[in-house]
Amino acid sequence: MTTTHLPFLTIDAASRRVSLDGRNPDFYRDPNPVYAALHAHCPTFWWEEQKQWYFTGYDHVNGLLRDRRFGRQILHVATREELGMPEPQDHVRHFDAAEAWSLLELEPPEHTRLRTLVNRAFVSRMIERLTPEITDLCNQAIDRFEKDGRVELLTAFADILPVTMIARMIGIPDDMGPQLLKWSHAYVRMYMFGRTREDELAADKAAQEFSDYVRGVIAERRAEPRDDLLSHMVHTEHKGQLLTEDELISTTIVLLNAGHEATVHQIGNAVRTILENDADPAALFADAKATERTVEECLRISAPVHIFQRYALEDVELDGIQFRRGDKVAMILAAANLDPKKFSDPLAFKADRDEGANLSFGAGIHFCIGAPLARLELNIALPILFQRLPGLKIAKAPVVKDVYHFHGLEALELTW
Repeated sequence: MTTTHLPFLTIDAASRRVSLDGRNPDFYRDPNPVYAALHAHCPTFWWEEQKQWYFTGYDHVNGLLRDRRFGRQILHVATREELGMPEPQDHVRHFDAAEAWSLLELEPPEHTRLRTLVNRAFVSRMIERLTPEITDLCNQAIDRFEKDGRVELLTAFADILPVTMIARMIGIPDDMGPQLLKWSHAYVRMYMFGRTREDELAADKAAQEFSDYVRGVIAERRAEPRDDLLSHMVHTEHKGQLLTEDELISTTIVLLNAGHEATVHQIGNAVRTILENDADPAALFADAKATERTVEECLRISAPVHIFQRYALEDVELDGIQFRRGDKVAMILAAANLDPKKFSDPLAFKADRDEGANLSFGAGIHFCIGAPLARLELNIALPILFQRLPGLKIAKAPVVKDVYHFHGLEALELTW
């Protein structure tokens, strides 16, 4: 038995059993020391509280993300009865309906069909055209608070850029941004450890309202198509088929949520990382290459999404563990980014690091479709922020969100 210096973490390396309180603020505020301990003693482990196997090693996580013996859904190959899976709960039926055709939850051929329809909008050459618009949004946001000498970054800057850009791409008006954020924040609490029934009811209400709103916009685009992604999805056939309304709703919601939630977190995480490490912005953003490496290092060391789960689609052995069809496994993407076998001195922020790709956007067929957009936003927003606000400092301790699957800030007060 290995008792760590962290009071909320106990590791039994021999049996690969780990006890870890995922709701402990000292853990979710800074999970990296826990990941370091896991890499040192037990990179593949059974998490007692979650009753599931977790993988943290870079090679295992990277391999699992691409392994077609595992999938995001299971009911396409087995019944609930066969798997001993409980029936859906009525109080989250609207949430379940909104998730039913989510790109994040599907496997081929449905996943291929839906992703093919939306992928065109997110390829790099299409995304790069948004550079002037992203630049303008960043400058306009800073214009509103630059004279104040103090700002809460999340509400005044980080929230605005990603939600506005993804909404515009899809065809949602800018003034819906605050409402989209409210729905999204309630929605994603379904993924946190120890969620309450109140969390579930709030998420279900958000899903119902979100779906009703999207349904109305779909009807408008059916009647009057525009030059936006939603019109494209409504009117474009794939192998002679149009998307159903349910498919359109799920796809639109996942694009709106995934298209901003992680990027909001990452802007806050990156600014915090840079400032807490006393890094020199002039060097970090000296040119496009330096900026790109800085952004990737921030993504590596302070990833916005930590866990991605999959089902074993067949009986399979991995790292000496026998999984049965229907077993759930989890990969900790943020921990894989800190694997000392892949990255030297992994807990250190090295802006010029060039040791291979991080896994913050996943890999395989579920690689984040919005990665080119998120990367472009970060590569534009961070240099502008630090160039326009020289002498940027953290004014008070950052407030970290209490949602473990996602790692981000509630508030980051800055002065300059």
